[in-house]
Amino acid sequence: MTTDTTAEAVHLRKTAYPVRPIDPRALRELRAVDDAGRPTVAVTDEEGGAPLRCCLRRSAPGERIALVSYAPLRRWAAETGVDPGAYDEQGPVFVHARECEGPAGDGYPFANARRTVRRYSAAGHILGGGLVTEPDGFDTAFDEAFADPAVALVHVRAVEYGCFLYEVRRP
Repeated sequence: MTTDTTAEAVHLRKTAYPVRPIDPRALRELRAVDDAGRPTVAVTDEEGGAPLRCCLRRSAPGERIALVSYAPLRRWAAETGVDPGAYDEQGPVFVHARECEGPAGDGYPFANARRTVRRYSAAGHILGGGLVTEPDGFDTAFDEAFADPAVALVHVRAVEYGCFLYEVRRP
């Protein structure tokens, strides 16, 4: 694993595109107050299996985690100086309750289920998307997304709930 400290991009082995978990600066804020303005409440995950967006792995039984409201496009837009308008949205994500070591591993995270790949323009507007049904389909989905010069970033989301999983920006 290598980290681009200026952009906090995480390169997981065997991937053609840099996978970006929630930025450590945003995580510090979210662990106090989430993007909906609610105080963060930590719980012990008795069963395990929650998809953690801080380290891009599933939680282990007994870990302290929090379910927080996160606005990934809003945070990206603030960083880039654009206004996503009505495309701004927030939704639930799991994170470790305290700082963790961040991502490590092989391949694209959470690739064992169907995922949506939502494309965004440099203005923060949705440009379309697609469905990834096979774990080895992510490179193709990202190739297709970034073949369009108008696409600036892609969000990978869970099909079942629409929750944000991670971000990929134009290489």
